[in-house]
Amino acid sequence: MSSENGGPGAEPAGEQAEQLAFIRETVRKAKVPRAKPRTWRGAELAKELPVARVLVDKGPVHLDRLWDYAVPAELDADARPGTRVRVRFGAGTRNVRGGRREGGGLLDGFIVERVAESDYQGPLAAIAQVLSPEPVLSPPLLGLCRAVADRYAGSLADVLQLAVPPRHARIEGEPSPAPLSPPPVPEPGSWARYPTGPAYLDAVARGDSPRAVWSALPGPHWPAELARAAAAALASGRGALIVVPDGRAAARVDAALGALLGAGRHVLLTADTGPEERYRRWLAVSRGSVRAVVGTRAAMFAPVRDLGLAAIWDDGDSSHSEPHAPQPHAREVLLLRAAHEKAAFLLGGFGCTVEAAQLVDTGWALPLAAGRERLRAAAPRVRTVGEADEARDAAARAARLPTVAWEVAREGLRHGPVLVQVPRRGYVPRLACERCREPARCAHCAGPLEARGEDGLLHCGWCGQEARDWHCGECGGFRLRAQVVGARRTAEELGRAFPAVPVRTSGRDHVLDTVPDRPALIVSTPGAEPVAEGGYAAALLLDGWALLGRPDLRAGEEALRRWLAAAALVRGQEAGGTVVVVAEPTLRPVQALVRWDPAGHAMRELADRAELGFPPVSRMAAVSGPPDAVAELLATTELPEGAEVLGPVPLPVPLPGRPRRAGDPPPGERWERALVRVRPGRGAALAAALKAAQAVRLARREGEPVRLRMDPPDIG
Repeated sequence: MSSENGGPGAEPAGEQAEQLAFIRETVRKAKVPRAKPRTWRGAELAKELPVARVLVDKGPVHLDRLWDYAVPAELDADARPGTRVRVRFGAGTRNVRGGRREGGGLLDGFIVERVAESDYQGPLAAIAQVLSPEPVLSPPLLGLCRAVADRYAGSLADVLQLAVPPRHARIEGEPSPAPLSPPPVPEPGSWARYPTGPAYLDAVARGDSPRAVWSALPGPHWPAELARAAAAALASGRGALIVVPDGRAAARVDAALGALLGAGRHVLLTADTGPEERYRRWLAVSRGSVRAVVGTRAAMFAPVRDLGLAAIWDDGDSSHSEPHAPQPHAREVLLLRAAHEKAAFLLGGFGCTVEAAQLVDTGWALPLAAGRERLRAAAPRVRTVGEADEARDAAARAARLPTVAWEVAREGLRHGPVLVQVPRRGYVPRLACERCREPARCAHCAGPLEARGEDGLLHCGWCGQEARDWHCGECGGFRLRAQVVGARRTAEELGRAFPAVPVRTSGRDHVLDTVPDRPALIVSTPGAEPVAEGGYAAALLLDGWALLGRPDLRAGEEALRRWLAAAALVRGQEAGGTVVVVAEPTLRPVQALVRWDPAGHAMRELADRAELGFPPVSRMAAVSGPPDAVAELLATTELPEGAEVLGPVPLPVPLPGRPRRAGDPPPGERWERALVRVRPGRGAALAAALKAAQAVRLARREGEPVRLRMDPPDIG
């Protein structure tokens, strides 16, 4: 019974009121001062270094600078450089109360440094809140992000969105494990197959910084070789970072590192781990608990302490190019890290890009390759056949295979699985004239013609109208052929040609990781080839002309890279492995595949680029947008001396509902693109000039937006 009901234990009303007032006063005094995120009006400032320079998480390039904020005394202990904060941004200069600027929206940011005084003479807004005392933006990471932003004409805030993952408060409260002592120096292992391989590992283990472009031998050993290179860096007391193009490759290197080093010495950073687990692992790296990282594109910014090795595998894969602004490439980011942090560098792959060849040609890196005798023993036999060769066998004709390819597939199936690489997925083929290979177009809307259904009638892929009595407008021919038949259609045709053999497909919708060592036909699109236990007995590389005929400067390089990646999964020549490529035998990429000489092909491509003045011999920027906006930006940009403007030229108009690549115009809009080219050594000046002009246009809100991209991968 309460005292209010007048029970036996009731206290006088005056004494009760006095006690309640005392309790309220005690609770009021015991409250910990809470953050006042609106203004901190009248709050005492920090006694030492009361000004924080904050990078506000706002992407436009005209706001790409540090902003000064006052540090309240209550936030002094937590407001350290590198921590996440919330600040008011956009307050007017007239909205000042109590010596503090007020108003504006709340934005996230990072404290870059604390200083005693501000260069700004007016009143400062106060930091609204310290989101976390965890210093996630270290000085080396900040310097790297600044260098990437400058190279790619982007804003520092955009780069930080790529480099620092989103916060998870619960994960930050968990402790990271204690760092382990350095492991012993690894044995060379399969690196002994390369004349300079053991010496490279020894140099990394000693703490040196060797730089190499590695032409890997075909076969399954490259994940273990990358793991040994990382182990050598750990043995020197430094960290290691390995970036691979996809999650399947990352899983293979992760397994190799686990087998070599044991648990607790490395982490895997991929999107498959989920945001919370990924942040937990990222924090372990940032805190120095783990010194080795393997991951996909986003791992290029991993904050590895005292980086000793920066390695990238298959740098020609498009997955290494970030689609979000400012669209950096993992190879260039790792090159910056190796140079700034004085780390060893290793660029490896079965193929060789023109950029890798330039590193060797300039002497910045040395080649790391096996001798020709060992290469011939490890590589499969490569046979070429032109598409004009008619198949003599009826089953071979039904499967669209030349006789040589048919015989190789039939022989290979006696000893194990056979890989069939098809340039595209899907079923419905696009058609072209059989005589001149001019694409078959609709007479109504100029869309591509397709063969649908069992009746084989022609329909337009855009407007759907049926095309009767088609004939080629170039040569007058009446016979059609499939431009590129998809993987599913190819699997059906091969299934009819080899009825007793299982046929499996691997592509974007369903990618196989591995296949068993027993007879089967594996039809795959490029990049989705599964690894066969014991290697494939043979491989067929179909429709090679479709890869070589792409209207792009890198068509030959990309075709060779994809062919080498597939052929490297085939057993060596000594074990009977054979590869058949269906393409014109006299073409340079085809001959490079036959000789297994990707480095020689890349050096010849580099010589051609030098003669034409194309990247990587020169630096180039792409400016795309509405025609008037592109012309205005180029007119107001103070381009470096000797800069050359190519174009502008109209870009294809994307149709609604069609897939779009990064940088494509919005559906239905007509855009133009101009290329700006400068000689070597002037790329930084070009990026700075374009960024400054773009910042002026954004600040004045003049005209329509224009997209900038340094080092565009596709220049036609």
